[in-house]
Amino acid sequence: QVQLVESGGGLVQAGGSLRLSCAASGGTFSRYAMGWFRQAPGKEREFVAAVARYGIIPIYTVSVKGRFAISRDNDKNTVYLQMNSLIPEDTAIYYCAAANLPSDYYKTPQNRHEYGYWGQGTQVTVSS
Repeated sequence: QVQLVESGGGLVQAGGSLRLSCAASGGTFSRYAMGWFRQAPGKEREFVAAVARYGIIPIYTVSVKGRFAISRDNDKNTVYLQMNSLIPEDTAIYYCAAANLPSDYYKTPQNRHEYGYWGQGTQVTVSS
């Protein structure tokens, strides 16, 4: 069982940057594809980005492509989300998630139901 703890959220002005981190413990980190999701008030949780087990094939939702970058360090059991050129519409609680894929090196799930483990979330607020 893997436990996930996010950090790095906060308040930032539009155009600014934040780097989210998600530290994993209790499992073999490299067995998991990792994803970031977000949930704004009154909206459903939506996919933001995902990366396969060994850092290959990152994918992004269209609205963040070119502004956000997902990466992972399997030696540090940590996944990151670098967020640049932030806009107010990026305001949400950001969640880290892990999908156990011991037999698939390349899959990057986009459906939240494919992730079995979630962090508690970190608030990101972008002011205009």
